[in-house]
Parts: sequence; structure tokens; C-alpha cells
Amino acid sequence: MKRLLPLAAAAALMWAAAAHAAAPGISGTSAPGTASAATFNLTAQDAFINQPDGNQVYSWGYGCAAGSTPDFVPHELTLALAAIPGGGGTPPSCSTMQIPGPTLVVTEGATVNVTLTNHLPTAAGNTSILFPDFKLTSTCAAAQQGLMACEAAPGGSVTYTFTATAPGTHAYYSGTQGDLQIEMGMYGALIVLPSAIPTACTGPLPTQNVAAQTYWKETNFRLANAAGGKGAAYNHGKTCYDREYLFQWSEMDLNIHRQALAQVTAKGACTAGAIGCKLEVPTEPYHPGYFLINGRSMPDDMDPNYDGVYPHQPYNGNPHMHPGEQVLLRVIGQGRWQHPFHEHANHVRILARDGNLVLTPDGQALAGLLMFNTDTTPGQAFDGIFYFSGRGLNWDMFGHNPTSKDPLGNVSCTPDAYGYNTGFPSTDATYSSTTPNAAAAQAVNYYEWCQDHNKPVEANPFGDVPSGGPATLPNPNIFANGAWYGGTPYFGPDATLRADTTLRNDNNPAGQGCVTGTTVVTAPAGTNPTPNCSNLQPSNIQANPANERGWAFMWHSHNEREITTNNVFPGGQLMMMLVDSREFVIDESQ
Repeated sequence: MKRLLPLAAAAALMWAAAAHAAAPGISGTSAPGTASAATFNLTAQDAFINQPDGNQVYSWGYGCAAGSTPDFVPHELTLALAAIPGGGGTPPSCSTMQIPGPTLVVTEGATVNVTLTNHLPTAAGNTSILFPDFKLTSTCAAAQQGLMACEAAPGGSVTYTFTATAPGTHAYYSGTQGDLQIEMGMYGALIVLPSAIPTACTGPLPTQNVAAQTYWKETNFRLANAAGGKGAAYNHGKTCYDREYLFQWSEMDLNIHRQALAQVTAKGACTAGAIGCKLEVPTEPYHPGYFLINGRSMPDDMDPNYDGVYPHQPYNGNPHMHPGEQVLLRVIGQGRWQHPFHEHANHVRILARDGNLVLTPDGQALAGLLMFNTDTTPGQAFDGIFYFSGRGLNWDMFGHNPTSKDPLGNVSCTPDAYGYNTGFPSTDATYSSTTPNAAAAQAVNYYEWCQDHNKPVEANPFGDVPSGGPATLPNPNIFANGAWYGGTPYFGPDATLRADTTLRNDNNPAGQGCVTGTTVVTAPAGTNPTPNCSNLQPSNIQANPANERGWAFMWHSHNEREITTNNVFPGGQLMMMLVDSREFVIDESQ
């Protein structure tokens, strides 16, 4: 039921998106926030991964060893999935082969032990893992010493030990015959959380507000000190963040993968080390046809994390945010090409590269570039901050109807010193606390720019938005405007069931409410509201309730070829950043 509002320089595509991203991973045997030993048992295996053009591509990748029981993070993701009525959530999983490999999440100062067992086809030979930003303290037998890393022979194992000395986002990848093994999919991410949260990030931020989470019932899915509701990428007061996403860019040459499969099949169960028991797969000339974000191409990258359709591609790429939030982007270039990626709606402030925080000489302020296109250099990782406030658009970015009110009856906009709505007067004693900005958090236009409030967005509205704005939006009655071009330009899995209703977390202890006119139907706390409180279909003038419209920004590679699949099918390195109104709860578990 969410409307896609078009922006200049952002294509208004109609995507059915109920999936979100966050930064899911595993934490080994130590929970984030503790600097104890973290142990991971990984394996290297082969499997086929899915592509949106129907191809299943033979690949290699890292995964969790059979029988291991990793601790999935963020813990809120596991809890949220378990709480979905009827078991509708897909539980976190870590197969024995996935692309990218499992995201390893540890805390600064932890001793990290990674045991890798080689279950690749025998003809593939040895394999290994490089952790390029860390000094290994483990020893390596002479028979296992490769050119760049300690290697596991077919059927054998090797253990890597190092101390997580550098917070931030880091790459790991094969150190054996990298032109082939990395191409086949052997790479992943290591996230090191800071051992301490800076004081500036421990209190409520302008957009990271306890009252907002309490009132709108939004769960915190951050990795850094998530249980306490705080987030910091580094132990520095300028690196606070509200939500985070991890994106790994890569590409694949289908011809290489087909030749690898043909040779593996031909070699069969050959004996390791025997004459001829090896692969001779040419990796040049290089002509990639698949361009991936977290192992998936658009539109697959907007399906849920851990979706059963992608048993070997568990991570998606579907970021969401509210206006004004500080969004931490963790990005790694895992392929052979550099991918110029454009995040529409704002520049990205680079915080760090490979865990090296970029600061002014006095160490007090950020000195990283503001980038229009972020560069994803092969093997390099960066952390960056993105935000969108909608300031100065000259129209209300969510088209608030001047006659409509939030659940407490408020319609006004009280600007702070910078012009943002952070001083909203509360009429509810529950939120009249002394916490900074606590009263403001319940406003539907919280942290939007007040000068644009109540200015119409549509010139010819079809729904409840007043006329006079600069944009004419697609008519929802036109079939071709539908989700996946199939019926409606509104997001939401329940669009056909709740077309004329306003769903919200009301201020009722009973839980959520389904509101039709003045009638409120409540449900027990923690359960879904009445599902069939409307029998109207989406293609009517009430299909776009004011509390469920959002902006969709196309985030994509600026290399035209890389936003296709196999050079033809639209997709590739493309995703959508969805900016949701404050009262639209962003649920990263979906």
C-alpha cells in the first residue's frame, strides 16, 4: 500500500517490497559487545546459485560446517522472526555453502579463531582464507603453506587465529588461486564492533529516540550494542548511527563457471595430487554477465533475508530509513572490477576505509569525502554515513493532508533551530518526559523540514492528497503501474485486505489497532490487527492512506552494463532505498 513518489534523477519504478536488509551474520561463540574468544567453523563447498533470468550458476563458497550451531545476529532479528504469528518468518540459517560467505561479527579485542575445512571438489585443489587487515597469530605446517595463505588440502582443515584489532567493516576472501576461487564466490565480510560506545552515542540522538521506538513499536536491529539501543561504528562521537546495512559488490563470468563445472564433472572423484587431478580454467579474457549485490541480482536482492528460494544466497539488499536518520553503509568490493555506485538523494560521507577512520589532524572531526558515486575498489571495504531529510523540496515529502491528524490529534510543526520538526507539542502525558525531544517522537512528520509541511506534492491527486503540487503521479487504476507491473503502485503484503484503513500502533495497551473512520478494532499485544477490516481493493481512491506512503530512490551502479543480468535482463547491481514516514514501522525481519 505504499506509494512510490517520483523524484528528479530517481526513476519511479514499482517494486513489491516487503523485505528489508540490516546486516545479518553470525557471531561465533561470543556475543557482540564482549571481547572474548570468537570461534567459527567454516567449510568450502560447491553449489548452484539462482539468477533472475532463470539460470542456476555453478559456484563455490564458504559456509557453516555441518553440525555447527552459530549464534545469529542481530539477536533482534531472530526474536522478531520467532514472534511472527503462525511461524510466518523465515528463520536465520547458515548453509554449508553460501555467497557471500557468512558475515562474521566480533568485538574489538576479541581473539578470533576460524577453522576452515575444504570440501570443494578434489580437482579444485587447496583453498584458504585471507584476513588482509589483521596479523595472524596461528602457526602453519610447512606442507600447508601456500603462496599467500595457509591452505587446506582437499578434505583437510586449517585454523586461522588473530586479534580483532581494528573496528569497522573488513573483507575476507580466498588466498589460493584468487583469479578463479574469488570469481567462483569465495569471499565474505568481517564486521568488528567497537569495544566501547562513545558518550555522544549513548544518549538519545535527534532521530534515535526512545520515545519514537516506544510509540511506534519499532525494533532496533543494530549490531553495535543493540541491546542498549545505541549504535556507533567506531569509538568516536562522530560515528553514531540509527540503522545499518552491509552490501558486497561482485560480478561473475558465466563462461568461467561453466568451464569449471565441465572440468569438475570430467575429473570426477580423482585422487588429490594425482597427475591430471587439477583444473585448467582460463580466467581471461574476462566478460562478466552477472553483477551482484550480496550474491543476488535485482530484483532478487529485494526478497527477504534467508528466503528459501535462495538457499545459498541468504543476504538481500533492500535498505529502508526514516527522514533524518543516520544510516551506516558497510560496503565491500569483492569482485575484479571497480563498481561506481550511486546512492540517489544524497552524497555518502566516507567514515573509514578498511577500518581506518578518516579524521582531521586533531582527531576531532570527520575528514572523509562526500561522494556522489561511492567507489568499490576490489578487496577494499568502506564505512559511510547516508541520510535524507527532504529539506527544501518545497513540498511535503509524504503529502500530509492538512485536515488529517496523527493519533493524538496533532497537525502542527514546530521547528528547531535548524528548521526540523523536533519540538512537536505533546498532548499525551505518557510522553511528556524530560528526555530531549521525547515529546516530538510521536509526530507523523517528526524530523521533517517544517517549511515544507502541508505543501501538496500532487498536481492532480488521485486519493487523499490535496492538489497544487509539482508532480502528477501514476493513476493506480492503470494496470501497468502495479507492483511488479501487476495491479497497484502501492507496497505492502496486505494491500488488498486493508485498502481503506489506517493501520498503526495506537496508544492503546492492547496493542495494534485497525482504524476505519472512528472505529478502532484492537488486538492483543504482539499480534496482528484484524486482517479483514476492509474488503475494498487497492485500485480505489482510498488506497493510499496517509500513514503508508514513501519515497523510493534507485540506488545503482553508474556503469550501465552493470544494471543488467546477462547483458539483457534489467536488474544487476540495482536496489531501492525506501524512505518511510515516521509511523510506518520498518521491520527488518521481513
